[in-house]
Amino acid sequence: MALAAAGILGNRLRANPRLELILFDRLTPEEQGPLRDLARDPTFYGVLRPGAEGSGLTVKSADRDTALLVLTLREPGLLPSYVRAQLGAAVEPTLARLVADGVLEVETGDGWVSGAAYLGLSRRQEPHRDGGRIAALSAAALRYGQALAVDDPHLLAWRLYSYNRCPLTPVWQRLLPGPDQVQRWLGIDRGGAHRKALAAAWEPLAVDGWLGWQAWRRAGAPGEGRAGGPTWKLYVSPRPEAMADGFGDVLAALTSARAFQFKIGRDAGGLLRPDKIVAYFASWESLAGAADAVHARLAGAPAQGVPFSAGIGGDGLLSWGVDPPDDERSGLGGERESWRVWVVQRLAWALLSARNQPDRSVEPWRFALERLGLEGVDTATWTPSAALWKEGRS
Repeated sequence: MALAAAGILGNRLRANPRLELILFDRLTPEEQGPLRDLARDPTFYGVLRPGAEGSGLTVKSADRDTALLVLTLREPGLLPSYVRAQLGAAVEPTLARLVADGVLEVETGDGWVSGAAYLGLSRRQEPHRDGGRIAALSAAALRYGQALAVDDPHLLAWRLYSYNRCPLTPVWQRLLPGPDQVQRWLGIDRGGAHRKALAAAWEPLAVDGWLGWQAWRRAGAPGEGRAGGPTWKLYVSPRPEAMADGFGDVLAALTSARAFQFKIGRDAGGLLRPDKIVAYFASWESLAGAADAVHARLAGAPAQGVPFSAGIGGDGLLSWGVDPPDDERSGLGGERESWRVWVVQRLAWALLSARNQPDRSVEPWRFALERLGLEGVDTATWTPSAALWKEGRS
C-alpha cells in the first residue's frame, strides 16, 4: 500500500462517510453546552461526530471552511481548486491533519485510508533517534501513556505532563513543606547567601492561580514580555538534591542574561517536578545567552530532564520551549496554555484516537508523535517550527 508519488494532493479525497456533520443550531441544548465558547466565533459551524458505534472516531468541532470542504467531498474527487488557492503553502499540512484526524480519507491502491493507517504510509523517520536524553524521556513518557488504562484525554494529558517527577517522599515533605523553607534551602531567604543578588535585580511577583509556584520579575520592567510576541522559556532541571549548591549560579546567569521573569517550585512537590526552574525571555537570543551562562556554571551537575521540551546540550539539564499566543487559552485547569500543556493535550488526544482505531499498523505512541509533527513540532528534537503560531489551522 502506498500513496501516489504526487503526494496527498495527487490522490482523490473524500469526506469520511462514518462522520456526520451537524450544524450547531441543530444540536440539543445538552450537546450545545460544552460548545458555547466556540459558538461565539463567527466562523464556527458545528461538529463532526461518529455516525456509528465502534468507529474509533471522536467528536470534532468544525468551522465553516471545514464544513464546506466536507460537504463538497461527500462526492470523492481531487482537492477543489478554491481550497488550494485559499490555503496556499499551508495546503499540504492542513490536508495531512484532516486525513490524520479522520475528517477526510485519501484513496490509495488498496482503498481509502485515514488516521493511523495514513500516517503509517507517510512515516518519515525513527522519531526519537539521536535526539538526546530529553527526546528519549519524551518517547518513554508516550509509551507510558499508551499503557495507561485512562480514557479521559485531560487526565491522560496530566499524566504525560507530570512524567519524570521525582517521588514526593516523607523526607522531602519534612525538608521543604513550603516556600519559606524552599527559599532558605536555596539561600534566597532573609540573610541567605544569595538574598542581596535577588533583591538587587528582582521583585516578587503575585502568583494567584499559579498553583505550586513562587515567582519574581526583573525590577523596573513590569511590562516586558508577552507584548503580542512569543514568550521563550528556559527550563533548568538539575536533580533536586543538586539545587541548593547551584541556585546562586542559576540566579546570576538569569540576571546577566536579562530574563524578564522566573519561577521556582514553592514546596517539595514543586522542586521534584522536572521543570522546577522556568525562566522567561522576550527573544531567542536572550534565552540562548542565559543557557550558555547556566551551562558553564552548572557543568557536571546531575540532570533530571523535562519531557516534551527542546534539549540544549543533550544531557537533559537545560531545555526550552515557546508559549502559544494569548488567544490559545485551553490550558489544563483553565489557565493560559503553556508550551508543554499545548503539546501534551495534543499528544493525549492522538494517543486515544490511535488506541480506538481498528488499524494498528502504527503503535499509538508513534501515531501521537507523527500527528504532533503535523502541527509543526520536530518530534526528534522537540523543536517548534518558526511558523508554528502563524500557520492557519483548520
